Amino acid sequence: MATDVKPQDTLHFSYQALRAYPGRTSLILLAMCIGVAAIILLTSLGEGARLYVIGQFQGLGSNLLLVMPGRSETSGAGVGLVGTTRDLTLEDALALQHSSAIKDVAPIIFGAAPVSYESLEREVSIMGSTPALLSARQLELAIGQPLPDTNPRVATAVCLLGETVWQELFPNRNALGEWVRIGAARFRVIGVLADKGQSLGSNLNDMVIIPVASARNLFNQPSLFQIVVTAHSQEQLGQAQQDIERILRQRHDGEEDVTVIRQDSLIGTFDNILGALTWALGGIAAVSLVVAGILIMNVMLVAVSQRKAEIGLLKALGAPTTQVLRLFLTEATLLAAAGGAIGLLLGLAGVFALNQAVPEFSAQPPLWALIASVLITFITGLLFGSIPARQAARLDPVAALSGR
Repeated sequence: MATDVKPQDTLHFSYQALRAYPGRTSLILLAMCIGVAAIILLTSLGEGARLYVIGQFQGLGSNLLLVMPGRSETSGAGVGLVGTTRDLTLEDALALQHSSAIKDVAPIIFGAAPVSYESLEREVSIMGSTPALLSARQLELAIGQPLPDTNPRVATAVCLLGETVWQELFPNRNALGEWVRIGAARFRVIGVLADKGQSLGSNLNDMVIIPVASARNLFNQPSLFQIVVTAHSQEQLGQAQQDIERILRQRHDGEEDVTVIRQDSLIGTFDNILGALTWALGGIAAVSLVVAGILIMNVMLVAVSQRKAEIGLLKALGAPTTQVLRLFLTEATLLAAAGGAIGLLLGLAGVFALNQAVPEFSAQPPLWALIASVLITFITGLLFGSIPARQAARLDPVAALSGR
C-alpha cells in the first residue's frame, strides 16, 4: 500500500539522484548559469548606457533649450533639419533676451585652431560665446575670471583655457595674464575652466573659450552654430520655447526656419529608446534560458531511459504516478534554483568587474531583469522538466523493471 512521502524525503531523493550523475548535472547547471548571467550582463549594459546618456544631457544644464538653424521636418528621406532660409546671427541671440521667461542666452560659434605658447602648440576646439555660457552650461572656473560682460558685438582678445590645454601649454606654471596665439591672433588668458570632462562627445577640458565676436573674426564666420538658452524654471520652459519661436519668426520675415530642442524632450526620447534597447537585450539573453530548458528536457529524457529500473521499482513498491511525477519535477526545480542562484552571482560579479574596469560607465542591472531572470529560470525548468517527468510517470512498472 502506498504511503504519503514527506517533502523532505522527496527533496533528499531528488538531490541524491542529481549527485549520482555529476556530469549531467554540471552540464545543465552550466547552461542555466550562462543564461541568467547573460540576462544580467546585457541588461546592465543597456541600463548603464541609458543612465550615461541621460547624465550627459543633464550635465548640459537645467531648463535648457537649444536653438538650431533650419526647421525639423519629415520628408521622404527621413527626419532632419531642412528648409534653412536664414542663418542664426548674433542679433537673433540678443533679441531673445527680451523674453521674460528666458534667463541666459549664449550664442555659440564653433571652430578648431592651433593654440600655441612659446614653443608649445596644441590643436584644440575653439568655442566663441558670451559670459552667459558658464551659467547656461554649468561650467565653473578653477582660477581667474569669466569672459568680460561687455558689448558682445565687440571683439576682445581674452580667452579661457580648458584644464588639459592649460596643463599642456603651461606645465606647472600660472597661465593668468599670459598671451597665447590662437590661429593668427593673440589672446590673453584670464581664466582656466574647472575639470568638466566629456559632455556629449565634446571634451571641455581640451577646449578654449573666446568672446563670440572674436570667434566670428577668427573663423570669418558671421553665422552662429547654435544658441544655448535657459529658462528661469522648469515650468517656464514651454513659455521660453514659444517666445523663441515667436521672436525669431518675426526677425526672419515670418519664416519658421529654426528648430528649438528642449532638454527634457531629448532626455525623454533617449530614455524611451535606450529603455526599449535594454528590454530587447534582456529578451535576446532570455533565449539562452529557453535553450537551457530544452537541454534540461533532453538530458532528463535520457535520464528516464537510464533509470527505468529505478522507476519501475518505485512503482512496484506502490509509488503512485503523481509521486514519480513529483520526484522528477523536484529534480528540475533543484537544477533551476541552483543554476539561477549561481548565474545570479556570476552576473553580478561580471557587472562589478565591468564597473571596476570602466568606472565612468556605471553598469547596473535593472530590478526587473533580476526578477525576470529568476522567474524565467524556474518557468523553463518546470516547463521542460514536466515532459520527461510525465513520461517517467506513465511507465509500466513491469516493463520498466524488465528494461523495456
